[in-house]
Amino acid sequence: MSMPADLETDSVRLREAMAKTLAADGVLADPAWRQAVEVVPRHRFVPGFYLPADERDGQGLTVWEPVTAELDYGRWLAAAYSDTTLITQFDGDEPDWKAPVVRHGGAPTSSSTLPSLVVRMWADAEVTEGHTVLEIGTGTGYSTALACERLGSADVTSIEVDPHRLAQAADALYGCGYTPTLAVADGLYGYWPEASFDRIVAACSFRAVPPALLAQVRPGGKILLTLSGWLYGYARVLLTVGADGTAEGQLLGGTVSFMSARTHAAPVFGNPAHWAAGLPDKFRTTRHSPERISAATEEAFHLRFLAQSAVPDAQMTTVGEVVHLVDVVTGSAATLTPGDGGWQVREGGPVKLWERIERVLDAYDAADRPGPETFSLHVYGGGQHLRHPQLPGLPLTRP
Repeated sequence: MSMPADLETDSVRLREAMAKTLAADGVLADPAWRQAVEVVPRHRFVPGFYLPADERDGQGLTVWEPVTAELDYGRWLAAAYSDTTLITQFDGDEPDWKAPVVRHGGAPTSSSTLPSLVVRMWADAEVTEGHTVLEIGTGTGYSTALACERLGSADVTSIEVDPHRLAQAADALYGCGYTPTLAVADGLYGYWPEASFDRIVAACSFRAVPPALLAQVRPGGKILLTLSGWLYGYARVLLTVGADGTAEGQLLGGTVSFMSARTHAAPVFGNPAHWAAGLPDKFRTTRHSPERISAATEEAFHLRFLAQSAVPDAQMTTVGEVVHLVDVVTGSAATLTPGDGGWQVREGGPVKLWERIERVLDAYDAADRPGPETFSLHVYGGGQHLRHPQLPGLPLTRP
């Protein structure tokens, strides 16, 4: 099936409509970024992607339907110009978009981030004309194209760990006339050949701020990235790098999450029942329920990050009604079981995982539940430290 003759006309109309909507929502306050959104053809960067079906399969897995212009032109183009994240890859497997197949479940490993968040990231990093930038996570290349449109290709470097992803992004970028510096590289180490940068913006998340990034930013320059971890708590932070190589900045509000850098992904921990079998029989009633950090609320999103900062190597999973915490680094574990109107916890190993999380929750409540924007992050040679004036002494340091 060939592309409709009016594709370019349709795409221009949809781009203008998307830009108008984003501007009305307050996302495109800067006219220069609005112009970039109106010019860059997003559909050129997403020849295929997956959208979730309305119902799950018989095993409860999400059914992911492939969408291309050949399969459904209208659905493909409308989605390309919607403010939606479009999944382009699962489990590191590059799809064959000439003959795509339906997927059942799987872990997304690449996507085209929703346009409002792409623009918000560039704007939050205070990127403007004259800045040299490093983008970590080229993905489809759409975000890279927006930066090139705003700054000029010569001032944009973008790196991607997946060579297949980068090759497709490069084809789309060059086809649109953009010529940034592109490289297959692990974002954990930045990109020394093009340093130093005025700004580094990461479209993936890290467990800790990579030291190499601080060394590749000019004094006074800024780094915008998302911190995450194995509890899937997230927090964005905008850091300003000092002349001494340290950095500090504030956490940013909102519930923004990015896929983890592949080298920072959570390890497989085995069968939760095996971990639970080694726990002592003695239990206690919890002071807080696990819903404090697992509920689908903005506060729980924030608390999950604080809890994760206290137990950075812990993972959490639920089997039936039982919540399991597992720490593969120290060998610690805990189980939380509902009953008698509350929760009972059993803990074992050198780190009392739920007790440590509860101490954070106690302090958070005593401080009148401060929001993320009231926390600061300090990064130095020995690690990073999350601080709050009303929460002294919390175990929120990461080496």
